[in-house]
Amino acid sequence: MKFEILDAPDFGCLRVRFDGAGEQLVAEAGAMVSMSSGLKLETKARGGLLAAAKRSVLGGESFFQNSYTSTGAGQEIILASGMEGDLREHALDVGQTLFLTGGNYLAHVGERFTVDTQFGGVKGLFSGTGLFLLRLSGPGTVFFNAYGALHEVDVGPEGYVVDTDHIVGFSDSLRYELRRFNGTKGLFASGEGFVCHFSGQGKLWLQTRSPRSLARFLDPFRPVQQSSSGGSSIADALGD
Repeated sequence: MKFEILDAPDFGCLRVRFDGAGEQLVAEAGAMVSMSSGLKLETKARGGLLAAAKRSVLGGESFFQNSYTSTGAGQEIILASGMEGDLREHALDVGQTLFLTGGNYLAHVGERFTVDTQFGGVKGLFSGTGLFLLRLSGPGTVFFNAYGALHEVDVGPEGYVVDTDHIVGFSDSLRYELRRFNGTKGLFASGEGFVCHFSGQGKLWLQTRSPRSLARFLDPFRPVQQSSSGGSSIADALGD
């Protein structure tokens, strides 16, 4: 099986080419862009109903996952996430674990690879994910996406500080603590809000764009209902 990431970092997609019959790729529901007609597709709640419900309700991923199995050499599939941005692959050995924020998991390869959720405590209140993170355990290879470009950081003894909206994932060797940016004053005046302080030794992946920031940017342009005084929408005031 060969992997190739295309059109990154702006509109990344994953192309997988199978070397022979019986190879399998598991992906999020709705991620398939195109595929060879000979691939065998199976849709199910992997890990059972309870595990699937945890991934969906707590981890922000789909309840069902699709398994694509090759029936011959040369077949391929192309996958993409719903977000505009980069893709990355990361191999995990036996006993290695990677944490992802909700919505960033795309696919994985590996018969014994597991996708579960883990309670992060109140300190795990990352943007868009609530209190839970996806817990990915090897052996296998995982593919994850981001909104914008992806940056990989090697965290060292000094630690590293990240805006919570930009966290994509991190290795389980890292510890993290949620803090107010520059104290109480910075929380309200700096425009940063909460940040996450990582310590230990390991890898950290960041996205260059924030869905929350995009929502704040677009909010003033939303149409508003006409008031009883005859006022019109913001869109009308801007001349559409």
